[in-house]
Amino acid sequence: MRKYIGYIAVCCSAWVNAQSALYNIGNLEVHENGQLGLHTNLINDGVLDDNLGLVGFYGDSQLTVSGAFAPTFFDLEIANPNHVLLNTAINTLNNANFISGNFETPRTFTDSYLNFIFDAASTNSSDISKVDGYVAIAGKQNFTFPVGDAVQLRPLVLNSEQVNQLAKCAYFFESANSPSTLPSFNTASRGEGVDLVSATEFWRLEGNIPSTVQLSWNERSAIALLTDDPLALIVVGWSKAANQWESLAGAPAVGDITQGFVSSSSFVPDEYEILTLASTLGEPQEFISVDNFLVTANGDGNNDSLIIPELEQSPNNSLQIFDRFGLKVFEMENYTDEFRGFANTGTIVMDKEKGLPTGVYFFIVEMRDLGLDFQGFLYLTR
Repeated sequence: MRKYIGYIAVCCSAWVNAQSALYNIGNLEVHENGQLGLHTNLINDGVLDDNLGLVGFYGDSQLTVSGAFAPTFFDLEIANPNHVLLNTAINTLNNANFISGNFETPRTFTDSYLNFIFDAASTNSSDISKVDGYVAIAGKQNFTFPVGDAVQLRPLVLNSEQVNQLAKCAYFFESANSPSTLPSFNTASRGEGVDLVSATEFWRLEGNIPSTVQLSWNERSAIALLTDDPLALIVVGWSKAANQWESLAGAPAVGDITQGFVSSSSFVPDEYEILTLASTLGEPQEFISVDNFLVTANGDGNNDSLIIPELEQSPNNSLQIFDRFGLKVFEMENYTDEFRGFANTGTIVMDKEKGLPTGVYFFIVEMRDLGLDFQGFLYLTR
């Protein structure tokens, strides 16, 4: 089979020079192992849903996807630093690989989105490549939405009690008091247990299945305006019924003022307009903090694994390690020194030979036989 394989039905699909676009009005198919690289706009007014190969958006000029019907790709890739604007939804069945540039969707039109169907995964999303707008999932229960704005990746981790027929998410780096594309959500209108609500950023999540979410923060989130104690941070949502911010507090926050993440309790997303971070009026749960750790997983015999001296006192323990967005990458019962920079869990496809990327990670330890919990940071390098 040839490396580049595909066909366009004669007289049904055409290259339109005046519009500088690939204009499909018939049947366009990329066969298994085929590759189609797009350096021009795509207008899909025909059938483009029976693909098994790779379709990539490349070049250095902004591209646009539009048309009457949403194209469906098997593997999808973006390597275009000037971004790809979606004026219609596009679907991926297997994997979307983010190299450079963003898929951009209008925040005023939620039916334009990048849709991950069934087992489809997101790979390598980062500050320089993500979805600046709406991401959707169909037929999935758990997912990390690779959303952000023009500058940063700000994902939302969703864990639902059942499969979502359709759920959507977008990130907004703007005040909930005066959004550019939504009504205002007064941060001074607060329900029981909610102290100060972030006026810096928020997420919009649509879905009708009871779920929990994880939201992260970083230096741009300005958490110091809410609290000086990161353990006082909670997830809050603007209630459609009560027209106020309500606490969705769940598991305790992990991190410090500059970076970390927090989980919610179970809620139905469609009952809330938007979600963000807030400080609580209640007593935050206390954790014992330990020193930060350095793991240099390069095989030189120095700091090659994570060794936590306190665990020598507690053979009945558990360890969980999370990345800076709150995505779990490692977990183990009765841990001693097994973490060497490689993931053993998580929904993101990992390069098992290359290992986890350099950066800051958070860990939580339970010492069950001593009745103690503690958290800390590790910096992973190679």
